[in-house]
Amino acid sequence: MTEPAVSTANGEWAETIDRLVSEKIASRIAAKDATIWGPDAESESAIRLNWVDLHDTSRPLLAEIEALQADLRAEGLDRIVLAGMGGSSLAPEVITRTAGVELVVLDSTNPSVIARALAGDLQRTVIVVSSKSGGTVETDSQRRVFVKAFTDAGIDAASRVIVVTDPGSPFEKLAADEGYRKTFFADPNVGGRYSALTAFGLVPSALAGADVAELLDQAAEAAPALQADSVDNPALVLGAVLAASGGRDKAIVAAEGSDIVGFPDWAEQLIAESTGKLGKGVLPVAVKGVHAPELNSDWPDIVHALLADKANSGVPTALTSGSLGGQFLLWETATAVAGYLLGINPFDQPDVESAKKAARGLLDAQPEPEAAAFTDGAIEVRGTDGLLDGVDTVSGALDSLLGQLGEDGYVAVMAYLDSERDEKLHAIRPALASRTQRPVTFGWGPRFLHSTGQYHKGGHPQGVFLQITTSESSDVEIPDRPFSFGTLISAQAAGDAGVLADRGRPVLRLHLTDPATGVAQLISLLDAPDKSEAGGA
Repeated sequence: MTEPAVSTANGEWAETIDRLVSEKIASRIAAKDATIWGPDAESESAIRLNWVDLHDTSRPLLAEIEALQADLRAEGLDRIVLAGMGGSSLAPEVITRTAGVELVVLDSTNPSVIARALAGDLQRTVIVVSSKSGGTVETDSQRRVFVKAFTDAGIDAASRVIVVTDPGSPFEKLAADEGYRKTFFADPNVGGRYSALTAFGLVPSALAGADVAELLDQAAEAAPALQADSVDNPALVLGAVLAASGGRDKAIVAAEGSDIVGFPDWAEQLIAESTGKLGKGVLPVAVKGVHAPELNSDWPDIVHALLADKANSGVPTALTSGSLGGQFLLWETATAVAGYLLGINPFDQPDVESAKKAARGLLDAQPEPEAAAFTDGAIEVRGTDGLLDGVDTVSGALDSLLGQLGEDGYVAVMAYLDSERDEKLHAIRPALASRTQRPVTFGWGPRFLHSTGQYHKGGHPQGVFLQITTSESSDVEIPDRPFSFGTLISAQAAGDAGVLADRGRPVLRLHLTDPATGVAQLISLLDAPDKSEAGGA
């Protein structure tokens, strides 16, 4: 195993790191000192710091997980589906992809995605439903539809449902009442984005075949270096690069040449949701491949935070290395340090709930969809007030949106589509970055609502927003609910757009009347190459 390390291109953060050392920030975090982030944050911090020693406290879970896995395999149950949102899905996705084992991650409400998950071999399937409370609308809906599918197939549904939740939660009671096969408890004093090494990260990953004991060993090996009040502490260095680079409030996150797969998406949620509030924060921009425009620029408002062994010149850069378990703990600690430097509470997410409330209101009212301003090809176009004045083409609408982009701004692409079927759409991310010479984030909805969605509303008000939705050819009903998955995802998209508009953010909404045709139209319009990142894999 390799301990985590961070190297930088220069020493401009020495004064900040010396301050962090003198104030004993690292050892105080390790000691769970809730006063670090100020009196306003103290009550929340006091119940959110148990992530610092999960490498020790999560070990009793290992025997429980191993016993269940053996039973499942003996019954021929080797297809693991995970219903979870935010950290509950992002960490297991990184763990299993890095381990090279299969986990069906279900963190969408798109009917096409749901239908594909249901179409797998149910005779071999177990669903892990991960939710701190059980009330998350996405995971509750996914649980309901799988229970019905199992029952319709003549399978005892209760024997195929594994629950991960907080002790004493409503979900614990529901699981007991329904007789679900097994309930695992996570530490309630750990927030979702810091939960990689709790039951939320470990249970589905281990059932899918990943060696999670090794993850805990890796984190344990990393911990002493991350808890030391030393200028060589990699978490202090990374935290300083993220938060103390003057005027640089956007972090380009990439993993180039690393054997850790998908890490930028996990880091994106951690940083965005932890720091994007009170009009402050660090916007993480997850990119793929060395050819991403943001990695080949010297824009004055960016830093690079890379799992890599070399940096591009001209941009403040932190290069991190080490094992996956060590990286989890390193970036969590560095994010907590960044929160201290920024003067914010890194453990709350005050603006995530706003989009949820808006979506719930639309689900209850189920109003008629807003009329399109116009239709161009396979795309219906809508926009915030004034954005589409004098415009009658998608090209003109994009010009109008990007015309709102400031010199320090960013573009957020929010795609409520099928991430597997419509993966080609990701090509518009680097195309837009090249066109605007500005950082561009790309999020699959509703997944990003539990991630960068916090920064969109609570962080620096610099963004312009491109929302892409579609009409699926068939819908999937949600048992015992007055709405379908199609209705749900539409409400989530409309709710989020409404909250952004209420906060004065420019939003262009493009609705694809046919996903394949609409995606092709957008890719052609932006002259985006058919690759996940321009020139790269």
